[in-house]
Amino acid sequence: MLLTLLPVVLLSLSSVSLASALNERRQVTDPGFATQFIIHNSCPATINVYVGSSLDSSIQSGGNHTRFGYTTDLFYTDANGGNANGVGSTKAGFSDRGYYYMVKNGNGPLNTGLSVVPRSDPHSGFCIPIECNSPNCDTAFDTPPATFPPIQYWTPPTPYYMCQYPNTTYDITFCPTGAWPVTPPAPTSSKIHPGSSGQKCLDVRGAKFENGTPVQIYDCNGTAAQNWQLVKGSTKVKLAGTNFCLDAGSSPGNGIGLKIWQCYDNLPAQQWYFTGDNRIALEGKGQCLDLPNGALSNSNQVQTWQCTTGNSNQVWTI
Repeated sequence: MLLTLLPVVLLSLSSVSLASALNERRQVTDPGFATQFIIHNSCPATINVYVGSSLDSSIQSGGNHTRFGYTTDLFYTDANGGNANGVGSTKAGFSDRGYYYMVKNGNGPLNTGLSVVPRSDPHSGFCIPIECNSPNCDTAFDTPPATFPPIQYWTPPTPYYMCQYPNTTYDITFCPTGAWPVTPPAPTSSKIHPGSSGQKCLDVRGAKFENGTPVQIYDCNGTAAQNWQLVKGSTKVKLAGTNFCLDAGSSPGNGIGLKIWQCYDNLPAQQWYFTGDNRIALEGKGQCLDLPNGALSNSNQVQTWQCTTGNSNQVWTI
């Protein structure tokens, strides 16, 4: 009887030892917070998935692939205008302190939408799902972050996200909408006129396209210094064909002269609202784009001034 049970006992001990060894190996080789990734392809075609600069898998539409092991390399695909080197591709990334994040192609088109979902219950702003399906999404960096905030008891500033549980599984989904992103039409450029004066235009002084150049009123002359891009509602007022925006500075107020400055996402000094009654207001500041004294003389630098209903110096047409 003892001899009969002995192989079973040895087998049980071997199974326990093997399980312990595998568990110990996972803890040693996978010390990070993100140690398993289930990669889903909801795009309408097969995609190649890269981790870092290496091809990880090829996933058919509707399929998935599981990757084990801790990594801080970026996940992306070269599909739909992306590249094997990652240029122009939407990416998902993870850090060794529980951070996860996404990176988009600056203000350019997305090759795919992307979502990252921790398999842990969201709570107090931690472990929340994130998704980006358009170039203006606020859940992704324009470039990969070089540093990460120190660990705190509160949630980090977006677009950093955190799930502070070791060995977390993440679902990474390419094309979470089930389709390729729709590329928005290129914005058209417009002249911005003070009030009803079609002969005067908002102008970059001397066509000097560099930080700090004043923005003024000048005779309309058809030059690039007078071509602007903006839309009704929340908008930047961007100089067409450049990366310069109408900028109100760090302390906008009555009589502060306006200038151009390199465009930045989510910068309050560059975030305007083109109202239904044709005022261009600095969002949340109560200040409007204003023509000083209503003077239409060339080189009159425009300013911010308290928004006032019926003030003709704050009416602009395109």
